[in-house]
Amino acid sequence: MKLTVLNDNAPGGIFSSEHGLSYIIEDDKTLLFDVGPSDVFIKNAKKANIDLNKIDIVALSHGHYDHGNGLLHLKNKTLICHPESFIKRYSRNNTKYIGLPISIEHAKKKFNLITTTKPYNISDNIIFLGEIPRENDFEAKSTTFNKEDGSPDFVIDDSALVIKSEKGLIIVTGCSHSGICNIINYAIKVTGNKNVYAVIGGFHLKKADEVTMKVINFIKNLNIKKVYPSHCTELPALSKFYEHFKIKQVKSGDVFIF
Repeated sequence: MKLTVLNDNAPGGIFSSEHGLSYIIEDDKTLLFDVGPSDVFIKNAKKANIDLNKIDIVALSHGHYDHGNGLLHLKNKTLICHPESFIKRYSRNNTKYIGLPISIEHAKKKFNLITTTKPYNISDNIIFLGEIPRENDFEAKSTTFNKEDGSPDFVIDDSALVIKSEKGLIIVTGCSHSGICNIINYAIKVTGNKNVYAVIGGFHLKKADEVTMKVINFIKNLNIKKVYPSHCTELPALSKFYEHFKIKQVKSGDVFIF
């Protein structure tokens, strides 16, 4: 499997970046996973000599602007996401709108829209996981987001991809609002394969605290070979991952071969 980073928080070489995430996944099917906060993913694709016109599938991890505003620059593609990705949502601290720029009605007109809470087979090897069960006692227990009615938004639409490979499972996350360990456990359950080879994407960890250490120990216990936390994984947490895994910083323009 080949993964090209079209946008992540850190720039790489000639490739621009913004706070957000967008990957190209190439396996038995080629697709876009998230589209970032603007048209940066398009500009970086051109620099990488990637023709986005030839890619007809977009999988959206969840309905936040930094993963989905790029939808404004696309049309006539198949869009796969959780049905609640289109709800209006806000930052609790300053009431800033942080949801998608289009409604579900607009999305139905603009795309071939597939919404699912259940795992969805994009290809023989690639599965969109749908809604992630939140089963452990340390992840996804608080939120800084609100829904339009003022109630807490726990981002239940947060999902991920799992890709089957000869080396094991490759798990690609957007933000892991549902918890990176919950995502990994669900990928194992859905595929029936306990051999997880790689995990890449946002881990939604902010501090070098007990939760971060529980995640690190969980990954160690599964003996996951390749670990690439990025995007919403902040520096204190990244420093703990570097201490334990000697991780590489993920930057726009990076190419990973798994």
